Amino acid sequence: MTDAAVLSIRNASKTFGQRQALDGVSLEVRKGEMIALIGPSGSGKSTLLRSISALQTIDAGKGAIIAFDEPVQQNGRISPNVRRIRTRIGMIFQQFNLVGRLSLFSNVALGSLGRIHFWQGALGLWPAETKQAAMAALHRFGLSDYASQRANTLSGGQQQRGAIARALVQKAKIILADEPVASLDPVSARRVMDILRDLNRKDGLTVLVTLHQVDYALRYCDRVVALKAGKVVYDGPASGLKTEQLIDIYGPEFEDVFWEGAPA
Repeated sequence: MTDAAVLSIRNASKTFGQRQALDGVSLEVRKGEMIALIGPSGSGKSTLLRSISALQTIDAGKGAIIAFDEPVQQNGRISPNVRRIRTRIGMIFQQFNLVGRLSLFSNVALGSLGRIHFWQGALGLWPAETKQAAMAALHRFGLSDYASQRANTLSGGQQQRGAIARALVQKAKIILADEPVASLDPVSARRVMDILRDLNRKDGLTVLVTLHQVDYALRYCDRVVALKAGKVVYDGPASGLKTEQLIDIYGPEFEDVFWEGAPA
């Protein structure tokens, strides 16, 4: 792991039955980067994020995932210290993963569970620091007026902003966002991407975001990593990704749906 790296994926593979979801993926992520993970459906993007967050194990062998100089998992086994490491890694899902029956405030406050007693969270007895952090995050993302509203009554964009606020209360240093705008309308999607970029640039958070929208990847992220059939086929600056490479990654149909202003 290099001095500036906060995350290192080393020769990670993952198989599901006969399907190779990850095939020897290696990746170094430096502190403060905002990286887009792109590729066709089934290329391994979500599998990679879930492996980084230890929501699933990689295959046994020489593969390893290291965060903050500590192993998240290696040789097909999750580290016994993974709960402590996870407190510094926030996960944002496509379907928000909020508890629908709880208020938005409670959902955001849940981000502090790694630092307080479980019974405090279970009873809603939030410490003053958690309350202040939750309301500050909600205010920052334009959600303070909805703090007492049940999460399942909010729009998709509001719920996703709430999920990001939860990661902020968690005091995450790395945010893993798995297709965070796939379920949103274009206006809400841009707002969520603006928030992620703001957290990256103003707060210095490291962001890895999987995206189907290549234009968002090029617009918001300086570095792009492309996966195809579980392998890294491009890793470099967004400005260096050319149309012919994108066609090779996604197939010839990609050119037909490519947006105006594509890279030359």
